[in-house]
Amino acid sequence: MKKAFTLIELMIVIVIIGVVYSLAISKIKEPLKKTAHKPTLLTLKSYLLRFMQDGNKVSIVCGDRCSQCTIYRDNKVVSKIASFVDENVQSYRYDFFLGAVALPKGRDCFTFSVYKNGVSDQIIVLDKGRAYDYTGYFTKTKAYNSLQDAITAKKQLQEEVE
Repeated sequence: MKKAFTLIELMIVIVIIGVVYSLAISKIKEPLKKTAHKPTLLTLKSYLLRFMQDGNKVSIVCGDRCSQCTIYRDNKVVSKIASFVDENVQSYRYDFFLGAVALPKGRDCFTFSVYKNGVSDQIIVLDKGRAYDYTGYFTKTKAYNSLQDAITAKKQLQEEVE
């Protein structure tokens, strides 16, 4: 009867553990590499959720001329990226009675936030003639050819609900 492991058996086990460990580490590093990609207005919400980790809120703020954007997690700087929006970008809040109401820009060109529960700022963003609708709570961002198309879709949704 054999009472102990041989040196070969121990070395094989150590090699197997090393391979499994290296595969696990490469899978952990993979999502970090994906965050280096530049977001678009269509993928902005999911892009910001990658930075969430243990935070309660992730925001992106593009400076006064939209030349550079800063990503914040709970008001602490996480990353800086090149801007992906035009300096003429405009955000709107949709009101069922008033329609699209332009939000004042303030000192920043563009701001957008996503919260821990996956809900984002309830806005419609107009950039380069396309409108991006972030007003759906649990739906993906919808893109329209114009602000008027986005408003029409909102009115149709309202009529369906009534």
